[in-house]
Amino acid sequence: MKEKKATKGISLSKVFKTIIWPRKKQIFIGLGLIVISRFSGLVLPWASKYLIDDVIPSDDFELLKWLIIAVAVAVTIQAVTSFALTQILSVEAQHLIAKLRARVQGHILKLPIRFFDSAKTGELVSRVMTDVEGVRNLVGTGLAQMVGGVLTSLVCLVLLITISPMLTLYVLLPVGIFGLISLKAFGKIRPIFRERGKINAEVTGRLTETLGGIRVIKGFNAESQEIKTFEEGVNRLFLNVKSSLTATSFVTSSATFLLGLASAGIMGIGGYMIMDDTLTFGDFVAFTLLLGFMIAPIVQMSNIGSQLTEAFAGLDRTEELMNLPLEEDPGKRNILLPSIKGEVVFENVSFGYEEGKTVVQNISFKAAPGTVTALVGSSGSGKTTISGLVASFLVPNEGQVLVDGHDLSLVNLESYRSQLGVVLQDDFLFEGSIRQNILFPRPDAGEERLMAAVKAAYVDEFSDRFESGLDTLIGERGVKLSGGQRQRLAIARAILADPRILILDEATSNLDAESENFIQASLKHLMKGRTTFVIAHRLSTIRQADEILVIEKGKIVEKGKHETLIQEKGRYFDLYTYQARI
Repeated sequence: MKEKKATKGISLSKVFKTIIWPRKKQIFIGLGLIVISRFSGLVLPWASKYLIDDVIPSDDFELLKWLIIAVAVAVTIQAVTSFALTQILSVEAQHLIAKLRARVQGHILKLPIRFFDSAKTGELVSRVMTDVEGVRNLVGTGLAQMVGGVLTSLVCLVLLITISPMLTLYVLLPVGIFGLISLKAFGKIRPIFRERGKINAEVTGRLTETLGGIRVIKGFNAESQEIKTFEEGVNRLFLNVKSSLTATSFVTSSATFLLGLASAGIMGIGGYMIMDDTLTFGDFVAFTLLLGFMIAPIVQMSNIGSQLTEAFAGLDRTEELMNLPLEEDPGKRNILLPSIKGEVVFENVSFGYEEGKTVVQNISFKAAPGTVTALVGSSGSGKTTISGLVASFLVPNEGQVLVDGHDLSLVNLESYRSQLGVVLQDDFLFEGSIRQNILFPRPDAGEERLMAAVKAAYVDEFSDRFESGLDTLIGERGVKLSGGQRQRLAIARAILADPRILILDEATSNLDAESENFIQASLKHLMKGRTTFVIAHRLSTIRQADEILVIEKGKIVEKGKHETLIQEKGRYFDLYTYQARI
């Protein structure tokens, strides 16, 4: 899947409007809890000051009791607010992740077929499952802790100034330098995280393909080269992670060094001031503890900043995907089809997958309702492209495809495809049972309709041999069934869908002679009264078609019934007699 070369990234204002503000209630409650928790933490340094300067010198046991109670209450408040914060914000963050994943998946499924022709399944899975994960740091405790940390640091700064302006001024210098270093570092980290998402998606995509094609890999003894390819991918991922770790560790090390210098200076200056009687020992202890409360959130913000940067990088990639135009354009596709008769007309249709490379040119024909139109020709001639245009998977570059007189490019896709059935040469089956796969297009169909479809496609001929019958699990992509069994299951699914327009892409190609005889009879039943398009390589299967279109190099070179085309002794005659000799 191609990435856009220039990506500005999602803006902070859009994140605020679409993600943060709609959850303002939870976030404000979280911020309130953070503030209460942090302010409770300030009780300890002030209690220490009074303990050293007032309680111990005067042996005031009453004040000691109240100081202990105050610290115990503060610690309890911190524990309760921490638990409540996790329950409110972390749970809401996971809820948001679930909703975003559903939105992204829903958007992807509504993208045009042409998008999936160039996209890797594993890469899309990574985008749905991984890229949105970072938002937990925007709605979860990450953002709240950052804001709470800033407030805590500001309050501590004011308290430090009240104790000693001179010591506070000395502390602000390394803290300011650390802030500048952090801003620069996080500006460089965001592109690294964005690239990480891309690499992770590519590696996931390759792994998905490898596991899906394991029989081919083992059949060609290609395990070692697949292992090498995957190792190269994970090494690229490692180098990317290494770059981000270098940047974040530099920020953390800078914090340790600069704040360590500040601590050393405070020790020297504070010690001098105590000896000079310009600072009490209690003030020095309180200052040191408050400094820790001010610095801890700043250091923590370096980690949170890294998490927020990762979140924005993931949202950048998600936003890029969500901005792709949908297959269904409500502004353009606004014709709702009622129950259709099934007349399909091509008027001077031309189409190319790439600009300047036409696959089919000036195709014109009419398929009357209830007729069978066969598409024949050599491999790559354009047969599948024509069927894709009928199915509205593709939109003509020129000309029109009309269904019952309506331009298909202006028709609401749901209203059309609910009356369309497709049986492909290698039809896709979902992991689950035979029953679930047949019911896929009509999950609410009753047992009577289901069994009628099962018998019509002769699925019961093999399902009855299984111990669990129709509830037999067929494995991923139906791997536990033979090719012929998978094809019969796909045909049963089409029979249950009861479409008005039917596309059969060599639907009997995977069947043995006995199964083919069964299926030919059921296909006759299936095609009766329906407008059917048959892509056939075995020409013996389409002798009864109402019209045969011979496609070569994207053009119709012959059309007519089987007997007529044989008598003309043209291209169809050559193809038919060649197959007969074989």
